[in-house]
Amino acid sequence: MPIEFKDYYQILGVPRNASTEDIKKSFRTLARKYHPDVAKDKKAGEIKFKEINEAYEVIGDPENRKKYDQLGADWKHGAEFRQPPPGREGAFRHAAGRGADGEEFDFKFEGAGFSDFFEQFFGGRAGHPGGSSPFGSRWSTGGADEMREQSAAAQPGQDVRGDILITLEEVLKGAIRAITVRRTNARTGQEESHTFQVRIPAGVRAGQSIRLRGKGDAGFAGGGAGDMYLRVRYAQHPDFQTHGADLIGNLELAPWEAVLGATIPVQTLEGKISLKIPPGTQEGYQLRVRGKGLPVGNAKRGDLYVGVSIQIPPQSSEDEKRLWKQLAAKSTFNPRPAG
Repeated sequence: MPIEFKDYYQILGVPRNASTEDIKKSFRTLARKYHPDVAKDKKAGEIKFKEINEAYEVIGDPENRKKYDQLGADWKHGAEFRQPPPGREGAFRHAAGRGADGEEFDFKFEGAGFSDFFEQFFGGRAGHPGGSSPFGSRWSTGGADEMREQSAAAQPGQDVRGDILITLEEVLKGAIRAITVRRTNARTGQEESHTFQVRIPAGVRAGQSIRLRGKGDAGFAGGGAGDMYLRVRYAQHPDFQTHGADLIGNLELAPWEAVLGATIPVQTLEGKISLKIPPGTQEGYQLRVRGKGLPVGNAKRGDLYVGVSIQIPPQSSEDEKRLWKQLAAKSTFNPRPAG
């Protein structure tokens, strides 16, 4: 089945020869603009935010970017793709399974945060970080003939596995997400779809699976339905990285703020707070804000760590240069002590 090609460079608004730093800057700018919590049109912002995240997952990662660039010259045309990338011939399909009668089915997820193009080329079997396919194995090790021999007995339905992309704000507060699963008979093309409301618990960790009992494949001859497992993936955030339940951010300071100390507004997942910068703060120093990370259970939360980056003015006026010279003449500080 053809899928629509995704031009991730165009989505992030960067040329194909853009540096990794330029890609990161563009992602952060767009992610701040379209984040669902700040976008004027929340629904449209959510769609755009997921698209931006997907693009950054691929071309923001050197290994994935290399695979993406190997897709060939047809990237220019935005054409439908029917072939997998080089070396990934066996990975080109969604989750698949066989019913008790040997029929083969394809499963696709909608509303989970990833496009068909991403799942086909950069999902687990196609080199997605994290190892195994996000869909896993969906049928028993026995072949279709063995299944037919057992068809007289009740057989439980197969489990269905997929990924779900959630924002850090959803991790903090919890959320309800509508997920649609489309099941297509690979031989006849007949399709059916089911939509489920998925509860995302506050504090869920990346890599954990959310289990929906009885929402997998139907059983046979009276067997119970399988389960659905959605593996959690964190959306990239423009301001924070995660380390367990802790958040890691960055704070840029002017030289005089680092020397004299200051009170600076700092972004958290819940809005801005005032952070006191002690005098003499050094480049690379981490300031800790307790309880502003992600939930860890029992009403506790991780912390926010803000790494300090001291910025030098790229240009100075004549008056500013005169003051810098006065400081240089009066200061006893030597960054290169004699040794």
